[in-house]
Amino acid sequence: MDTFFDDWPFMGQAALVLFLLALSGFFSMAETSMLSANRHRLRAMANGGNAGAAIAERLLKRIDSLLSVLLISNNLINTILPILVTGIALHIFGDSGLVLSIATLVVALLIIIFSEITPKVIGAAFPEKIASNVGWIILPLTFLLKPLLWFINNFVSGLMRVSGLQTSTENRVMSKEELRSLVLESNRFVSTHHRNILLNLFNLENILVDDVMTPRSKIEVLDLSRPIDEVIQQLETCYHNKLPVSDGDSERIVGILSVKKVLSLLGNLELRHEDFRSLLNEPYFIPSGTPVLQQMQFFQDNQQRLSLVVNEYGEVLGLVTFEDIVEELIGEFTTSFSNLSNDPHWLADGTYLASGTASLRDLNRLLKLDLPLDGPRTLNGLILEKLEAIPDYDVSIRIADVVMEIVQFDEHGVKTVKLYKPITQSNLD
Repeated sequence: MDTFFDDWPFMGQAALVLFLLALSGFFSMAETSMLSANRHRLRAMANGGNAGAAIAERLLKRIDSLLSVLLISNNLINTILPILVTGIALHIFGDSGLVLSIATLVVALLIIIFSEITPKVIGAAFPEKIASNVGWIILPLTFLLKPLLWFINNFVSGLMRVSGLQTSTENRVMSKEELRSLVLESNRFVSTHHRNILLNLFNLENILVDDVMTPRSKIEVLDLSRPIDEVIQQLETCYHNKLPVSDGDSERIVGILSVKKVLSLLGNLELRHEDFRSLLNEPYFIPSGTPVLQQMQFFQDNQQRLSLVVNEYGEVLGLVTFEDIVEELIGEFTTSFSNLSNDPHWLADGTYLASGTASLRDLNRLLKLDLPLDGPRTLNGLILEKLEAIPDYDVSIRIADVVMEIVQFDEHGVKTVKLYKPITQSNLD
């Protein structure tokens, strides 16, 4: 040992120590970045032409070999470093117990700071960026150390089999909640609008057609039993693409009429009811409580865009269209909302005047409220459920931290309600 250090100047010895420290830090940083890297992000980078990311993804497919290379290299260097530093210290300062203790303490601090903590913090901070670069060095090492890796991996596999532990090389399938968390954490890569669409997609499986349908009282129905002039006038002023059609009994829908097909007939002065009946399509009825995703699949399979929601007695409860479901994903198509004002936002005094027929889902989405959705679907229904009676005088109640003042009512229910912004929401603003 003395001969070895006699042949090396002090600067060369120090340079060797620093080089080994840096090399040990490199392997520690590579290990942390590889294990912390998001595999989906690496795959996207590889598909975008990043060769380093492709190598990193390849290495991660054999995680046992990757860890073996990194741990063997790092531990080998960390074993050599104390011996080397201790030898240098003893050569310079002489054979002493104090020198040996100080040298051991110094090398331990150097390894902890420069070979462990600092490189691992850096690797965890920039996992994908570092992983896509260090793979160029690690991949050749896996070939150089292949015989040693084969022996060690087989030895470890044997120990695990003896212990009754099983290993699997298959990638673990991500759960829905893990995917949701991944979307929530993607704010640096995905715009807020696109992220909201993805989150709405997760929520879609919990939504029923009853939540998105237009209620029966709001459906425009064409009655073919009325005089032909009134029928034509309704069609000329209609702003829907399709209309449910009845024939005398407004509760019985006999067909769906495409307004586009009718437009070419409206100039005919000899129009008859039969001309419209010949254009009717068979109505599609779906039971109340049908999941929205199932209904969307029905629309796609049958090339339909409109269905009528019925209860167990066959009574029409509402109408749902393909556009209603799409709006749950991407938001409203227009700036006006059903049963809501044209400017659905809190006023400067922290109030909002809402119709009793306003949808609770719309109010929650537009006014950032948390009104319960497991019961009634309209503001009127929620208030009546709370009061357990139709009010006969102006009254104020609090539901889900929202103070509601009944402004207008009749014998059928609540017509107009003034909402007051929750105190917690006002503080956030």
